[in-house]
Amino acid sequence: MIKPLLSLLQVLPAPSDTINIADSTRAHLEAVANQIAKDPSGFLTDLGQTAIHFGLKVLAAIVVYAVGAWLIKITKRMLTATFKRRNTSQTLSSFLISLVSITMTVLLIIIVVGTLGINTTSLAALLAAGGMAIGMALSGTVQNFAGGLMILMFKPFKVGDYITAQGHEGFVIDVNIVSTKIRTFANSVIVLPNGSLFNGTIDNFSEKDFHRITWNVDLAYGTDARKAIDLLLQIVKSDPRILDKAKENSVADPSAHIELKDSCVEFVVWAWAKTSDYWGAMFDIQEKIYKQIPENGFTFPFPQLDVHMDRTDLVRTKADEPTA
Repeated sequence: MIKPLLSLLQVLPAPSDTINIADSTRAHLEAVANQIAKDPSGFLTDLGQTAIHFGLKVLAAIVVYAVGAWLIKITKRMLTATFKRRNTSQTLSSFLISLVSITMTVLLIIIVVGTLGINTTSLAALLAAGGMAIGMALSGTVQNFAGGLMILMFKPFKVGDYITAQGHEGFVIDVNIVSTKIRTFANSVIVLPNGSLFNGTIDNFSEKDFHRITWNVDLAYGTDARKAIDLLLQIVKSDPRILDKAKENSVADPSAHIELKDSCVEFVVWAWAKTSDYWGAMFDIQEKIYKQIPENGFTFPFPQLDVHMDRTDLVRTKADEPTA
């Protein structure tokens, strides 16, 4: 008996179908009125049973929502404690906690709606279609999002590291879920998308505690190689920032060798220093080399090119002379 009333309540108005909706509404109202006139007690009995049944569904939905909200809260606390115990990056931990919380909340809403007796198939299809549309529209952002997630998980670098990537180099000042910011020596801020950054080559200068410094010194041909090498090693070893096996067993002693070039003899000097001392030691020793090399009788060469001319005398004969 209550079915005509329920059918009436399910009618949703649409601007394009106003006349049909009006006719349908009038028909449902007439059916309800006839039902009440024929059997008012039965109508009220069915109405009460329907109200009790719907009330029980609402009560069950409230209980399901309360339990689900409690589970979401407990899960967030557990994840927070786990990330804190493992010293996980704040950016990664907050993102994962938010992702889990949003996912569980959406599932909880779908379950609550289903508990009320509403068909959730259309709702799930709508969410899936919406997610696909958003994913296609934000494909580049999704790629950067995935790259940021991989960077935060595998940590190829961290804030404060000096890196070279995507044709840029500088100190990392910020790492978020879609991009990474680096500050160059010129104090410019470069924003690199995490998608291409993670898929490309990353040179992390700050990853290791020690680095080898290389100096390339060009001297003229005829230079006494042994004396030049001794002088260069003396200059390098005089700097307290330069390491050897006695100071640090994991590095090699300073060394030098020569390479023959077109216009000079190139002396290549290698030495190790702490990463924090790298730039200062390299520039200071380079200045000392420039000053002390000429003071000790050695000469920096200029580019040279030997040109040999083969001159052939041409003898002109009368036969070769032009005719008038």
